[in-house]
Amino acid sequence: MVEVRQEYGSAVVWRLRRTDLHFRKRPLLMGIVNVTPDSFSDGGNYFDPDAAAAHALRLQMAGADILDIGGESTRPGAEPVDAHEELRRILPVLERLRDRVRVPISIDTTKAAVAEAALAAGAEIINDISALTADPAMIGLAAEARCGVCAMHMRGNPQTMQQNPQYDDVVEEVASYLSNARDRLVAAGIDRERIALDPGIGFGKTLEHNLALLGAMGRFRSLGCPLVVGPSRKRFIGEILGDLHADRTAGTLGACAALTGQGVDVLRVHDLQPVADMLSVYCAIGSRR
Repeated sequence: MVEVRQEYGSAVVWRLRRTDLHFRKRPLLMGIVNVTPDSFSDGGNYFDPDAAAAHALRLQMAGADILDIGGESTRPGAEPVDAHEELRRILPVLERLRDRVRVPISIDTTKAAVAEAALAAGAEIINDISALTADPAMIGLAAEARCGVCAMHMRGNPQTMQQNPQYDDVVEEVASYLSNARDRLVAAGIDRERIALDPGIGFGKTLEHNLALLGAMGRFRSLGCPLVVGPSRKRFIGEILGDLHADRTAGTLGACAALTGQGVDVLRVHDLQPVADMLSVYCAIGSRR
């Protein structure tokens, strides 16, 4: 891991609003807390604020380095919700967690009003699947708040992104998009060390596109920002297995191991304990090489 990180010269720190996240020999883990009734994998499981807060605390105990809380599903075909409803879902969870979590909280949203309220409630990262383009106020908010930002690549939007996505060279096109997003955010006054990038596995990509991206992490790490990747329970795993209804836990572990070997900085996952256990074994073996 150390050798891979040095080879590509990627970021060694992600500066947040009050915290600096330092990258070690293993990826950091971002635990997913979906406060939604319709997310693709666990929709409804944590829609109740008490259930969501309890789940977040379990993720922290299992080793989460970041808790990513979202109140709007971004699965393919998901219906959008307005800012009022999104806030109604997430603010009670943030209030329950404010004095009980030791790790940074990320807010998964494309709306500046939601991000602003979440930052006021203690969040340190804006995780925006639109790379801060969906809401014109988002970039200014992030720059003023001096928070961490994760900018993701997506083709289209959740309602349209899987309608025959096409690329001439998916790796280079996604890398170019992320490079431009990074430069746009820096030009708007966001410190480069506060910016993380996400190639957006499953967001406007076919199986072949996803596999090409998952095997090309060195290209994205060369952009010089922390690299966040979310392979967890995604459809591509079921497609590889030949069964879209199969349990995707083992497939998620395989993807996370492959990403770890390529020096990815942050893994965004649902099943945090199995991934943490896998990383403990992977890194223990790798440290003897």
